Amino acid sequence: MEFIAKEIERLETEGLYNQIRTLESGQGAWVTIEGEEVLNFCSNNYLGLAADPRLVEAAKEAIDEYGVGPGAVRTIAGTLSLHEELEEKLTEFKKAEATIVFQSGFNANLATIPALVGKGDIIYSDALNHASIIDGCRLSGAKVKVYGHDKLDELEELLIEDQDKDCKQLIVVDGVFSMDGDIADLPGIAKLAKKYDVMTMVDDAHGEGVLGSHGRGIVDHFDLHGQIDVEVGTFSKALGVVGGCVSGSKKLIELLKQQGRPFLFSSAPTVPDMAAVMESVNILQESDELVQKLWDNGEYFTEKMEQLGFDTGESETPITPVMIGTAEKAAEFSSKLLDEQIFAQSIGFPTVPKNTARIRVMISAAHSKEDLDFALEKFEKVGKEMGLI
Repeated sequence: MEFIAKEIERLETEGLYNQIRTLESGQGAWVTIEGEEVLNFCSNNYLGLAADPRLVEAAKEAIDEYGVGPGAVRTIAGTLSLHEELEEKLTEFKKAEATIVFQSGFNANLATIPALVGKGDIIYSDALNHASIIDGCRLSGAKVKVYGHDKLDELEELLIEDQDKDCKQLIVVDGVFSMDGDIADLPGIAKLAKKYDVMTMVDDAHGEGVLGSHGRGIVDHFDLHGQIDVEVGTFSKALGVVGGCVSGSKKLIELLKQQGRPFLFSSAPTVPDMAAVMESVNILQESDELVQKLWDNGEYFTEKMEQLGFDTGESETPITPVMIGTAEKAAEFSSKLLDEQIFAQSIGFPTVPKNTARIRVMISAAHSKEDLDFALEKFEKVGKEMGLI
């Protein structure tokens, strides 16, 4: 076990050691860390729903009716009417045939990919896909062919190479790439999938609550309903809770209930989580206001940061990467920001390629214009101190 101490030392030396901050308050535009209020710029709470009183009340009411824990896996005694009610609501919201809920978006990917493909089959995966997709691909035992990020010409070359092979084939991609904030060319992928008769799967973790009408996600954003076979989602970001889901055909969902291992071998999602997610979906169905405010805030912040001279990468969403370079510099920038009451964590290798370390700013509908102006002032101050602008 001696290697552990050496590995930790290496992480610290290279500026890759994660300094985990402890929040002493609920999620919001401002949070408390070590007794001090700081502006929260690194939460996935895009719509500010994580501590919304309406979600809190829905969770409390469900606890009064059902208790807290599910008590079993879904296939034995863990399926509550609450689970099925949420699945029906999500199906309507996503404009799909059916939906199944999981304990997390990560588990949704681990359940789905091995259920669709296995040894002897082929997966085509974008180079910047999330770790949960990568792990799901590994678990499947299928051969994984990685194409350059959003390079559909490379993807087509691989599809042509394999078009005569007698096996199942699956294209899997993130909808919104969490480190850069860019959006997958899903229409292009759908066109290739139809041309070469392969399955398609999109993980819309950072698109739900952000893209599409009322935050329905990337499939709605591009009006591709019925053209993408598998739509994976999470409840832990814009919806403000925790859990995951898969939407698609009725047959797909039936298969996942029979062979999705997290569904079969891990206890069902908890009562308060399911009730709170249901309330989030209700809020989105009733109004697009939070989604619009999120985009207004994101566009305002990005424009002002670029005017200051910062490099905000290629983002097409409210995810705003502030490119720094080395992991050491990004860590220093993050630390200096915290001294200025800005909580914005640095992201370095292996989460992003070496020398592309950044401060990933996560804009929220919870932020006011005053919050954003306060942050811009502090980013300018630290940027000039470090000679970055």
